[in-house]
Amino acid sequence: MTAGWIGTGKVRAREDGDAVEIVIDGLTTQAKYYKPLVYEFMRKEWRGARPSWGDHVVEIRMEHVGEPPWMDLDNLAKALLDSIKGYLFHDDAQVARLVVERREGERERITIRSYPRRD
Repeated sequence: MTAGWIGTGKVRAREDGDAVEIVIDGLTTQAKYYKPLVYEFMRKEWRGARPSWGDHVVEIRMEHVGEPPWMDLDNLAKALLDSIKGYLFHDDAQVARLVVERREGERERITIRSYPRRD
């Protein structure tokens, strides 16, 4: 990864303008695994942008190699939104646009990108 990343374990994050990008290495079929993993990263390591008010856009991309893991994307999205709530925005009711996708990639990982909505 490039400079500007915070974190050295399974979870890393960086600010990219007014957006925050979080990368989680590896996949599991248990969506509930991600909530404490990302929450603990945000609580212990994240020192970037503080939560803001207003509408936000959150994009979640799960990349897999070979057959996709058997996981409901809505459960994954809920676990990840719960883990970043209070760090990137105050309440997940502020998420005005949510995009969740699964696709084949070069490595197994999840990427979250959150930024204020601009209309």
